[in-house]
Amino acid sequence: MKWLPILFFFLSTYISSFESNTGNQNPSNILSPKTILFWSTEEKLYGFKNMEKILPTRLIEKSDSPYPLTYELRELDNLTYNYKGKKYTIDDYIQTFKVAGLIVIRDGKILYESYNFGNNETSRWVSFSVTKSVTSMLLGAAIKDRHISSVKDPIVTYLPQLRDSHYNDVSIEQVLHMSSGVNWNEDYSDPNSDVSIASALNSSKLYDYLRELGAFSEPGNKFNYNTAESNLIGGLVRSAVGNNLSKYLEQKIWKPFGMEFDAHWVLDYDYNLELGGCCINATLRDYARIGIFALNNGSLDNNINVLPDNWMKQSTTSSPNLEYYGYQWWLDGSDYSSFYADGIFGQFIWIDPVSKTIVAMHSARDDADVDLYVGGHRLNFMISLLQEINR
Repeated sequence: MKWLPILFFFLSTYISSFESNTGNQNPSNILSPKTILFWSTEEKLYGFKNMEKILPTRLIEKSDSPYPLTYELRELDNLTYNYKGKKYTIDDYIQTFKVAGLIVIRDGKILYESYNFGNNETSRWVSFSVTKSVTSMLLGAAIKDRHISSVKDPIVTYLPQLRDSHYNDVSIEQVLHMSSGVNWNEDYSDPNSDVSIASALNSSKLYDYLRELGAFSEPGNKFNYNTAESNLIGGLVRSAVGNNLSKYLEQKIWKPFGMEFDAHWVLDYDYNLELGGCCINATLRDYARIGIFALNNGSLDNNINVLPDNWMKQSTTSSPNLEYYGYQWWLDGSDYSSFYADGIFGQFIWIDPVSKTIVAMHSARDDADVDLYVGGHRLNFMISLLQEINR
């Protein structure tokens, strides 16, 4: 995941030139939610769209006035792309990487929308780390609402449970940038890694776990991807606004912006609190609307801004320790003008402000992380996709 923007280097350059059926059956052997990183394909295709039946969740109610999406469909059935000298079709990509849903929107118009493996436009799907980017926007909303003064504030100002630890000297911004210096292991293939053990912790259990990890660098010096600290951002927002994250999301974004369908946010088992780093379950169209909301810098139709005026620009500016990462958003392109939310197993919202293009995916691919094979295919598929819609 961490190197993918290097492969995506040419996407924004290309975009800038534009401006001049197995998923319905419940497996009898569905595994424990704690082993979700190691589910089989069948289990993922069922489980990813039925999280509210497997894990505790809280409802996020839909809007009474959905944000309008009109159709200007393009024929993409003949789309092909090349990877390592071999030609692949769009169906090859869908089948290989188990793409349950794919939507392309430009300037509010749906150019392409497809569903696979028994899914349709009403199917909710787990977002995994795509949620990190949403939680980051909720933090922006909390600043706009004056519940939080500044990202420069020490995080212990709002989470005093972390006092007398390494976090004494860590700012909110350093947590947003994944540069707290805390020694966390995000290896999805290792059942004994921190992410496998503690990525679903919240509140006191989360704070106690992080206090015990120790540090590998001073705050602000090194990038280290850390899902637990995205949960920490969720805890920070919850503490500051005095409300649960589902209700705050519903009040600030989901209803006022016009999300078409109800969503569910996964809760931890101990405290029944939303995980800031994971697992909003939403439809593909509403994934895309999240992208449109971010593209519009949090502006609603009535010209009310949910986010601070410069929040998305600030959020998608290169961090000091990793040039292609911002405030829980990955940055893309030769000048990092585009950005995306990325979740394990292929969840994806890609946003290009120049052409006002959004690409969103639901997926249940085999590999959690983005390695050279997965990233190479996605890069070349995306380039061909954008070329085709720009014809």
